Amino acid sequence: MARPPTSKPVVQTIGTCTNIGHISLSRARESRLSPSGYQLKYEAYLSGETTRAPSFVGSEDEKRDLEPGSMADGVEYPTGWTFAFIIVALILSIFLVSLDMTIVATAIPRITDEFRGLEDVAWYGSAFFMTVGGFQSTWGKVFKYFPLKIGFLVAICVFELGSLICGVAPNSTTLIAGRAIAGVGAAGIGSGAYTIVAFAAEPRKRPVFTGIIGTSYGVAAVVGPILGGAFTDRVTWRWCFYINLPIGGFSAFIIAFFFHAPKGAKPKEATLKEKILQMDLLGTALVMGGVIAYILALQYGGQTMDWHDPTVICLLIGFVAIFAAFAAWEYYNGERAMIVPRLFCTPGVWVGSVYLFLYAGSYFITIYYLPIYFQSIGDSSPTESGVQNLPLILSVTVATIVAGATASTTRIAASIAVVSAVVATVASGLLYTLDVQIQTWKWVGYQILGGIAWGASFQMPIIIGQATAKPEDLSSVTAIILFFQTVGGAFWVSAAQSAFVNSLMSRLATSAPDVNPLLLLGTGATQIRTVFPAEQVPGILVAYMAGIKTALAIATGACGLAFVASLFNNFRRLRHSMVKATGGVA
Repeated sequence: MARPPTSKPVVQTIGTCTNIGHISLSRARESRLSPSGYQLKYEAYLSGETTRAPSFVGSEDEKRDLEPGSMADGVEYPTGWTFAFIIVALILSIFLVSLDMTIVATAIPRITDEFRGLEDVAWYGSAFFMTVGGFQSTWGKVFKYFPLKIGFLVAICVFELGSLICGVAPNSTTLIAGRAIAGVGAAGIGSGAYTIVAFAAEPRKRPVFTGIIGTSYGVAAVVGPILGGAFTDRVTWRWCFYINLPIGGFSAFIIAFFFHAPKGAKPKEATLKEKILQMDLLGTALVMGGVIAYILALQYGGQTMDWHDPTVICLLIGFVAIFAAFAAWEYYNGERAMIVPRLFCTPGVWVGSVYLFLYAGSYFITIYYLPIYFQSIGDSSPTESGVQNLPLILSVTVATIVAGATASTTRIAASIAVVSAVVATVASGLLYTLDVQIQTWKWVGYQILGGIAWGASFQMPIIIGQATAKPEDLSSVTAIILFFQTVGGAFWVSAAQSAFVNSLMSRLATSAPDVNPLLLLGTGATQIRTVFPAEQVPGILVAYMAGIKTALAIATGACGLAFVASLFNNFRRLRHSMVKATGGVA
């Protein structure tokens, strides 16, 4: 086909573009338009405004160089120490968020001693998870309509404020309030960190650094109980929260002085009223209301109340009704919704969201119940049980980095998610076979296998979602996926906790009928052998093992469902241009 005359204009109006012919590579390079005519037309094709892809005379490598997200866009990414400092700041920020999800676990017994009560124990964790999940997508809108750097710094400040309140809390109510405030800031940190790395890293290297940053989630999940036990035993439980202040302050300092938002991160223009409406505060309230109803129903059912009690039934009905109202509201709210229907309905987003909802749930169940296994069945201390989790954390860390590098070089992500889900299901099933007779090779080997599976796939949904998102939708897509990851953790851990307690009490009636169930539930896992007579301990351990097995069975089921969800992914390789078009740091 003949080359079109260079005298003809290369660029047509995108809104009326219906047919894009060949574009001369030399003509595209000569054009002073920014971005180039080819880039504009390529973006029109990606967004669906035209049904025919642009083409031009030139090699595939030359075409790739002109596609959005390539270095031909004129983008300058941070390098050297500047880039290193930014990545370190983001790693530390994500580390703190994940740390707060687990560090309080080993400190709870000492907290209840000081505040003289067990009635609020469930809320020390759920208050944090609730606000993290509820505000995840709201922060995505903040990063879309307000300056990225300022929004991220505000999120760190809110998180630090909540941590300070927890550290100085004189009573249980203040501690819960501090946890909820910290959760609001943590939601912004989680969403903002992944958005910043998408703008700071070159597209072809982005999966590697996304994986490296994500590794801190797994590290903190196991380091948290170790640090919590060490602080509680050697200093005070309040240092579980004070530790956030200097580390968070350092991260804020680095981002404030080293990160410069690129043109692609420019806030979308809108009136202040429209920006507030875009926050979808009603949607956030509905999510938190639904989560509260769900947690209360599981907290009461089978424990302090019968499952047929009107209160439990009303809470379950309320949970379903609230989330049905949430779905209807999100559909009605359209582009203003915290879960934008247009974005969620794309395969790269909804598949990844469902996958992480299930996958994260199985991971957090394992993280929470392996220490219980080690402390109750193996008579380990809180610090020792954290050390026994090292096979899991080390394998998660290595697998996350290797998988990120693999996705970057091979541009394969969906297949990694499928294989990982299969292996995670097998590993969870093997962990289910653990029993009262502890064998070291089993709990070490099973954790390594599971860690490889979970670590390899945690970042794949985010990589896939970002690769198919437009620059202006990047923060919202990231927030949607992370919303489901966080809510999945709260949802499945609560389900596992309810199943654990109900199975424990059911089995206790036959294995140790003389033991008071309420006394056992009020006894710490490490105090079983000191509170109860020696002749009752074996029966109690059998009941504990039954509860732990039930929780791990739920984790196995969640992994299996994640595998089914992963089959709906698009298995084509990610093009370099589709890991994409976010610009960079000037």
